[in-house]
Amino acid sequence: MRNISVKEITKNIKEMCIEANYFLSDDMKEAFYRAKEKEESPLGKQILEQLDKNLQIAESDTIPICQDTGMAVIFVTVGQEVHIEGGSLTEAIQEGVRQGYTEGYLRKSVVRDPIYRENTNDNTPAVIHYNITEGEQINITVAPKGFGSENMSRVFMLKPADGIEGVKDAILTAVKDAGPNACPPMVIGVGIGGTFEKCALMAKEALTRNLQKKAAEPYIQELEEEMLERINQLGIGPGGLGGRQTALAVNINTYPTHIAGLPVAVNICCHVNRHVSRII
Repeated sequence: MRNISVKEITKNIKEMCIEANYFLSDDMKEAFYRAKEKEESPLGKQILEQLDKNLQIAESDTIPICQDTGMAVIFVTVGQEVHIEGGSLTEAIQEGVRQGYTEGYLRKSVVRDPIYRENTNDNTPAVIHYNITEGEQINITVAPKGFGSENMSRVFMLKPADGIEGVKDAILTAVKDAGPNACPPMVIGVGIGGTFEKCALMAKEALTRNLQKKAAEPYIQELEEEMLERINQLGIGPGGLGGRQTALAVNINTYPTHIAGLPVAVNICCHVNRHVSRII
């Protein structure tokens, strides 16, 4: 049994909230610069140059990449041989978010009630997803999610007879409907299978997968490549102003499902697709 203090959890969450909002991850940088090289539209190239300049200013001046510093989404995988000492794991995570957004001067965007809309003034509560696994480590991913792109996400409850072509149509429909509103070039997270809520969670988690890491199943790799190509033929382009670089990547997760269903979720993220992971 390994003991981990809640203070260590809070410290790491605080640092990760700030890091995710100030610096683009290496895999996202590589995908972004590859898109810059491939873009053919003069206006699209101009938009990507402006976005690149924004990224450089944010990094050099240590300020947020985007003014919407998002709602903090936290994925936590806890080894079953870990003992959390000194308090509540959930409260330690929320305190880390509170400190990160306050001390990092990040915009506080969370309201206490979805109807009455009173701001909590510290960007808590975060949305936390827990998973228990073997071992004595804690794996944490912090993924701040802005709502320009979040609002464009969709869940489709397809019929099994819709098959793979139905899945492809669902992905393209979500991207077409999003248009310029999700701040393209986008990253498209897709969840296929499970249940209504499981496919949405898979789509969200797919956005945090390193863009240099391929899917485990060969047919999913092929599907990701095909959908990226088809999305980039839609003509939406950078900033929604035309061009070929509408999406930087399509990441797909799958899960077993019921004989009567084919759930598909599409969770869209903008060109800064923020995520930071650490192992404690």
